[in-house]
Amino acid sequence: MPRPDPVWDDAAVLVHEVVGERYRRLVLASATIATTALAGQFLMITVPPALGERILLPRPMAIHRRHPEQGTVEVIYGVAGRGTTALVDVGVGERLLVTGPLGRGFEFPDAAGPDAAGPRPARTALMIGRGVGVCAIMGSVEDAARLGIDATVVLSGRSRANLIGSADCAELGATVIPVTDDDGSSALAALGERLRGLFAGAPPDVILVCGAGVLARLAAELGAEWGVPVQVSLEAHMACGLGYCHGCAAPVATDPAVEGPLVCVDGPVFDAVLPAG
Repeated sequence: MPRPDPVWDDAAVLVHEVVGERYRRLVLASATIATTALAGQFLMITVPPALGERILLPRPMAIHRRHPEQGTVEVIYGVAGRGTTALVDVGVGERLLVTGPLGRGFEFPDAAGPDAAGPRPARTALMIGRGVGVCAIMGSVEDAARLGIDATVVLSGRSRANLIGSADCAELGATVIPVTDDDGSSALAALGERLRGLFAGAPPDVILVCGAGVLARLAAELGAEWGVPVQVSLEAHMACGLGYCHGCAAPVATDPAVEGPLVCVDGPVFDAVLPAG
């Protein structure tokens, strides 16, 4: 799918609020990004200086929601390091330098038709996200609602209070499967068994996943069993987000003399396959 050209935008902060126990939500005014961003793309957000300390590198963040009619985009982030700690102090009415939309996003591939009828548009999709990884798949939930695709969304987190996206999925008409660590429902064996039972009669046409390597492995296993494509969004530290610094090579086996694909420009979304053996 052709990607939109990224822009550098001095975006006003319209909302900056706490979400759940561990996350914060930013709503940014950026009409160009809101109207052009594809599902699964991301932004590079430059963090202003904090207490006289300059944050040199921008932080990559998935676009959680796109609201082209309002000219806004949303991101949700966890406070984990120096950059995101400084970002907490940015108030409503201030501005952030934002670069985007960036990267290869998710797509809904055509599915195999019955017998020799040829391919048909996807009708069903399974989406799996954990923590802020949910943000990467939420744009695809938006696209599914627009295209009439029946979306089933697994939202995974440490606890119910830490699940991201429940209200978004309800708004978009997606079926939600909440799984958490505190009740054991997020355990891979339990989740795999639940999904195999749910889709025993009719597997989804595509699986989209982001949030943890073990979830990508489970998605790849299910895709192999069901014979459906799997797309996984990878998370990586980045310095530029544009492919200039070559600092985010994906963990993919390649010829030692050849650089691996870059998460920022060749991804963050890749087709997932199980390794041989």
